[in-house]
Amino acid sequence: MMNYKKYSPGYFPAPDGYDTWVKKDHIEKAPAWCSVDLRDGNQALITPMNLEEKLKFFDMLVKIGFKEIEVGFPAASETEFEFVRTLIEKEMVPDDVTLQVLTQCRDHIIRRTFEAVKGAPKAIIHFYNSTSVAQREQVFAKSKEEIKKIATDGAQLVLQLSKEYEGNFQFEYSPESFTGTEMDYALEVCNAVLDVMCPTTDNKMIINLPSTVQMSMPHVYASQIEFMSRNLKYRDNVILSLHPHNDRGTGVADAELGVLAGAERIECCLFGNGERTGNVDAVTLALNMYGHGVDPKLDFSDLPSIVKTYEEVTEMHVYERSPYAGKLVFAAFSGSHQDAIAKGMKYRRTYHETKWTVPYILIDPQDIGRTYDGDIIRINSQSGKGGISYVLEENYGFMMPPKMKEDLGYAVKDISDEGHRELSVKEVYDIFVNRYLNVDEPLHISDFSFTTNADNVETVLKINEQLYRGTGNGSLDAVGSAVKKVISEQFVLETYSQHALDEGISARAASYVGLKWQDGSVTWGAGMDNDIMNAGVRALVSAINNHSEERKEHASWR
Repeated sequence: MMNYKKYSPGYFPAPDGYDTWVKKDHIEKAPAWCSVDLRDGNQALITPMNLEEKLKFFDMLVKIGFKEIEVGFPAASETEFEFVRTLIEKEMVPDDVTLQVLTQCRDHIIRRTFEAVKGAPKAIIHFYNSTSVAQREQVFAKSKEEIKKIATDGAQLVLQLSKEYEGNFQFEYSPESFTGTEMDYALEVCNAVLDVMCPTTDNKMIINLPSTVQMSMPHVYASQIEFMSRNLKYRDNVILSLHPHNDRGTGVADAELGVLAGAERIECCLFGNGERTGNVDAVTLALNMYGHGVDPKLDFSDLPSIVKTYEEVTEMHVYERSPYAGKLVFAAFSGSHQDAIAKGMKYRRTYHETKWTVPYILIDPQDIGRTYDGDIIRINSQSGKGGISYVLEENYGFMMPPKMKEDLGYAVKDISDEGHRELSVKEVYDIFVNRYLNVDEPLHISDFSFTTNADNVETVLKINEQLYRGTGNGSLDAVGSAVKKVISEQFVLETYSQHALDEGISARAASYVGLKWQDGSVTWGAGMDNDIMNAGVRALVSAINNHSEERKEHASWR
């Protein structure tokens, strides 16, 4: 039995009354985004990125639209230091992008950090020290006053060096392990740092409140953020930032509720990379806003290529069910889901719907570089007639009658079930062709002609080098009456439909026929031809052939 009694909450809730965020139901505008992929994300990799990989990743982040990018902890290693210097000295940073670097509140580390960013057009010096009860007692063995002095001493040195080094600097302070810190003490330390830095309207300071380790439910974190937002000094000159991790699996919820509670900035990683369970996922956060009709200010219109680059340079894998980015997140295998999606897509076309309301699909996959044919409807033994017929219609234009869809559905599911595998769209098409389309064995009509009279249609068929005549109230009825002279069993034309497969005068026609036989069985056939009458005859012959014992015994689609 698991010993749950060894655990108790390690967080400190905000006082009552810091919950106005509850009344808000969505984020109205995007926060400022800061990517920490090249620092927090990189240090969490089994094999950290080399210089070339970092430069490739940096370029991708710029293209996505990040305006603030934390590029490393330059005092940690020569590789980190060299990367920062390369970006600056080779003038690789666009004018509208600000570099951010991280440093502990330690004298020699702060000094090395300023050497790294010397001459930067714009740089954020992000300094931090840990303030939680656990860190104070177990790691540093220092009092509250001593911990606060580490923060203010660091702030004073940062402010001093910013005047000594060439560059355009902005400042950020994080009380690391904020979520395990008493709220009144976290506020005390942040306000003490602000008193040193004295932020102005022209150079606002970032106060970053990291969920270094998630300890509470998201609503608790949101109230903590609102408490800080409403009580920080210099509030008009402070940018309140969040850095959520994902230890409890609620990083996205923490970030979203934190923004409702007053945060204006998010530090994040692509696909939730980062220490332990990772940082909050920038992709999910941004596209959640997008799905609510809010411009996220980040461009994920070609998400598959972003996934590809990310996996190449980090050697990480984007999970198949990862929101928006995973290979299977838009895929529907269930028959009922497929049917609803197919009908939703048809509704959009029929009624020229401008708002996206397709069942089961949160946003239009095409908006982020995904496709309808390969990403939405996937075919396996769980699929239904709606999904199977949808892929045929979307990719090849065939629009079968409802009962024929059922017949094909059973055939496709049987093949998938027997092979214990998913079937491609091409395989579904091949099953349709082999089972129904222009089937001319064993009965083969090599030639036919029609004569239209006042009250009927007459036909002459050439079957196995012999001529047979038939009369009916239409062309298919006439062909049927002639064929019945060749075969022994009688049938009734139960279903017939047709449509154009293409546009223009040379368009191909598709026809579908369902025949009910005297033994009660129903067979189906499809015909395709440039002439609509020919297509109908081909469909009828296909349905007849599908009743033959020879066809049933040797058909490749079985």
